[in-house]
Amino acid sequence: MGHSNKSFWANTYFLWAVALLVTLAAARYQKVTGPTYPVQGEVIVDSTHVTYTFLRSHGGAGDQPVELTIPDTSVTGVLRYRHYPTHEKWTEIPLKRQGHKLVASLPHQPPAGKLEYRILLNSKQGQVSVPPDEAVVTRFKGAVPAGVLIPHIFFMFLAMLFSTRAGLEALVNPKGNIRVLTFWTIGLLFLGGLILGPIVQKFAFGAFWTGVPFGWDLTDNKTLIAFLAWLLALLFVLKKGAQARWWVLFASLVLIAVFLIPHSMHGSQLKYDETGKILSD
Repeated sequence: MGHSNKSFWANTYFLWAVALLVTLAAARYQKVTGPTYPVQGEVIVDSTHVTYTFLRSHGGAGDQPVELTIPDTSVTGVLRYRHYPTHEKWTEIPLKRQGHKLVASLPHQPPAGKLEYRILLNSKQGQVSVPPDEAVVTRFKGAVPAGVLIPHIFFMFLAMLFSTRAGLEALVNPKGNIRVLTFWTIGLLFLGGLILGPIVQKFAFGAFWTGVPFGWDLTDNKTLIAFLAWLLALLFVLKKGAQARWWVLFASLVLIAVFLIPHSMHGSQLKYDETGKILSD
């Protein structure tokens, strides 16, 4: 009975299924907790519930659209914005009505430029701020070709999958395929994170690498930490074989921790003076 249970928990298909579930859960968590995930909520305007979704990232050329669905044509308003982080005076743009929507646009900014914004509505019952609390911060970036972005995401996802699978192998079946899984993990992480990652960064924000030793970009630094952890695990695997199981497990946990850090947090950001003028480095 004990042998049967052991075989089940070490079953290759079962371990791949667990690794896939962990990877999908971590990727979903990273997406919804990140600083570029849209801000969503609800406010009451003249006793009517109005839902909103405001974007926190805009890629490519052109202005960033901002819109709110309000069928009541008596409701008007303005879009207020300013450079972030500054205390400059707010700029206001009147909202235009297009059917059931009130719309406006945030002016295009250079890559890594940020604006904070909110909508102020004027209704029969008074003025309503949307969102009601803090303004929304959005970051502009250059257009990233799909031929670069999609492979980057794909290889990073596979790196996380193989990393988790290697950690599970080290935990329940140390005499299994630790060596092969380690090589796959570090290869995928190198290709997705250290080759394609900087290319994506260059297209989006104009620099290949803004982590250590050139800066403190968290996205770059967490990729570097994960790669170094797996490089250390690889060295121990090559030297000690199955005895390096705990180093593999450690590297796997490091990559999971890295994936749980929201993407783009503490990323590239332009610096402004209090008038909104871009400061040189």
